[in-house]
Amino acid sequence: MSAIPVMIGMPRPRASDAEGAASDLPGDPLVDTYGRVHRDLRISLTDRCSLRCTYCMPEQGNEWLARSSILTLDEIVRIASVAAASGVTTFRLTGGEPLLRADIVEVVRRLSRIPGPDGRPVELAMTTNGIRLPELLPGLVEAGLRRLNISIDTLRRDRFHVLTRRDRLDDVLAGIAAAAASGLRPLKLNAVAMRGVNDDELTDLAQFALDHDAELRFIEQMPLDAGHTWDRARMVTRDEILDALAQRWMLTPVPERGGAPAERWMIDGGPRTVGVIASVTAPFCGDCDRLRLTADGQLRNCLFSTTEYDLLPLLRGQAGDAEIDGMLRSCVRGKLPGHAINDPGFLQPARGMNAIGG
Repeated sequence: MSAIPVMIGMPRPRASDAEGAASDLPGDPLVDTYGRVHRDLRISLTDRCSLRCTYCMPEQGNEWLARSSILTLDEIVRIASVAAASGVTTFRLTGGEPLLRADIVEVVRRLSRIPGPDGRPVELAMTTNGIRLPELLPGLVEAGLRRLNISIDTLRRDRFHVLTRRDRLDDVLAGIAAAAASGLRPLKLNAVAMRGVNDDELTDLAQFALDHDAELRFIEQMPLDAGHTWDRARMVTRDEILDALAQRWMLTPVPERGGAPAERWMIDGGPRTVGVIASVTAPFCGDCDRLRLTADGQLRNCLFSTTEYDLLPLLRGQAGDAEIDGMLRSCVRGKLPGHAINDPGFLQPARGMNAIGG
């Protein structure tokens, strides 16, 4: 008999759902069979990116999504409106690199006007490499963008070039400076911790974030590279990250994490903080409230899912909103208790991170 993977915070199935009782109606909350209420939709706008990070995608030979399959603005808004009517309160725009989408400001404008379940507009956030922020940020803020996460894995030019295969560090730093000056808060910087790559920069990255009135969020490297070359031995763990930071600062846990992916610690008593997303060594699956929409219209209930729910035939056929809502609910009901990265039988998703959405 194969072992059942034990996940930290693994949810237990509800009795009614275990018996097959699924009576959700349009407008009801999106609740899975383990009682998790889904309030966050990650919307990927493109699989293309201006960088080629080694842990995400190969430098050459990428098979891009067919342009005809990429969701139009109207299709994105329609899906988001249906999701908001059933309790989704946050949209996060991802990619690839979302700022490469030509209509990005209008995407933000349209989505930011969608009313949430309480009648107030949903909260709109974005994860970006920051390269186009200096030119686009004023328009994005005016259109309704409220929060930003910017990826920065190293502060050294030589390492940045090797890691991303592009000499764009100055552009990323300019984007971070623009975000820091914009007043968008909280501002978060994301860094994937990698052994032998940037593990000697952890405190420098955290201090850089503090200097820009931002929170650094370290991310354990996950098996999401398109080349399937992930090696657990090269991953810097949550405990190793915290040990490195504790050499410089006193860290105090921030309580009431809720469904947030990052554990957070106050630095030297606060109010400044640092976070760690430990998807591998300390999974937070039991409180996950996220769904994902790929740029080509596939719904995913987990970053590591091997199953997708295709919305394109509904969007481009004669389906009504109730059918789209039904697909959302099918996706939610199909969600497993956890991603099982630590199980010997774990299978890495066929898509790379750039095609799934961050």
